[in-house]
Amino acid sequence: MTHDLVIIGAGPAGMSAALTAASIGMKTVLLDEQPRAGGQIYRNVTAVDPKVATLLGPDYTHGRTLADRLQRSGVEVHYGAMVWDVARDLTVSVQHDGKSFQLRAPQLIAATGAMERASPMPGWTLPGVLNAGAAQIALKSAGAVPSGPVLLVGGGPLLLLVACQLLEAGATVAGIVETSPGDNRGAAMNHVMGAISTPTYLAKGLRMIWRLRKAGVPWFTQATQLRIDGRERVEGVSFIANGQQRHIDCSVVLLHHGVVPNTQISRLMRVAHTWDSNQLAWRPNVDEWGETSLAGFRIAGDGASITGAIAAEASGEIAAIGAAHALQRINDSERGQRATRARTALARQLRIRPFLEALYRPPQWINVPADETIVCRCEEVTAGRVREMARLGCQGPNQTKFFSRCGMGPCQGRMCGLAVTQVLADELGKLPDQVGAYHIRTPLKPIPLASLASMSSKTTCGT
Repeated sequence: MTHDLVIIGAGPAGMSAALTAASIGMKTVLLDEQPRAGGQIYRNVTAVDPKVATLLGPDYTHGRTLADRLQRSGVEVHYGAMVWDVARDLTVSVQHDGKSFQLRAPQLIAATGAMERASPMPGWTLPGVLNAGAAQIALKSAGAVPSGPVLLVGGGPLLLLVACQLLEAGATVAGIVETSPGDNRGAAMNHVMGAISTPTYLAKGLRMIWRLRKAGVPWFTQATQLRIDGRERVEGVSFIANGQQRHIDCSVVLLHHGVVPNTQISRLMRVAHTWDSNQLAWRPNVDEWGETSLAGFRIAGDGASITGAIAAEASGEIAAIGAAHALQRINDSERGQRATRARTALARQLRIRPFLEALYRPPQWINVPADETIVCRCEEVTAGRVREMARLGCQGPNQTKFFSRCGMGPCQGRMCGLAVTQVLADELGKLPDQVGAYHIRTPLKPIPLASLASMSSKTTCGT
């Protein structure tokens, strides 16, 4: 063993877990692929231009508090460290500076966060089409904004947030095309009391809507039959809204249909997962201390279930407390006392989630796209080809992969995995749980052979 605890991911959950573990006296190492702490939500927060920080607002700059505490804590942190394998004995293989090494601890916390849900629709592979989160990353990392008219398509709080941030940054927002079905509003009203009990979140949403309305941004709702138009690159988007055919010219399209747990590591380790019918995604099964079906392996933050950045902090703290108890560093009584504050904070953040999940549930045509729509961008496999595989007898994504190459690209099914599961389930008349998901294999991301050849038994980065 090299440490008491290994943590993968330096976002809010990972930083919080590391700080908690350090306060208990555990020998902890924190690994992150980025050059500094923050994860996706707080990306570059310790080095961001002050003007960009002001534009992004206090929800973003809150991450600096965590990152500063982490820097002062003395926790062993390795940035630029890409985890490419995790074995079931909790040995972690990492690449750093072009060389690979291994770490091992009796407790492991994966705090790898979320990914944006893919939005397969005609034309989504054209140059000029990005996820809304990618535009936000460019803003955080380099203060860059898209040039030319920008159209935002999809649904969810992030879509509105990015639209507001781009406006403040001087971008030309050509419009917002919301795809959330009208039935979502009725379903969301069943959870309205939870939303009302979190007035701060509602106020944020209303402020964003007011900002966009004040700026005169064209706004269309319940859009269907979307098609991104263009030959060499994006030229516009066509759709139907309020019973009318519409077209908006633009040079950049930002897509967003929510975020989903990043389950690459948890599925690599073959722990139990459940299809979440509310979030329309796989989530690993974890107990109240973040532990999966594999003893010692815990998941914190949005990698377990989409709950947001502040909830992720609480989740990371709880997972670290659970790890400390498993190592007998604290007793039952201290475990409960230490977790009280975090559980209260977590419960407060969870109140609005059912309302948001119902209000912004993706439309069926995103989950089960039309035949001609490409679902696997790496191998250019269409939804129609996936349906053909089902008709030929394929009963799940892994058989489909074998016969069609769908999911065989370098992203290992990150982009197409959910869509393939749902297309197969629809075609076979089964539930997603019955169809299953891609098997994930090492390496999690491509690595050079030279890095693999350099594998050393030494356990310190750079040695």
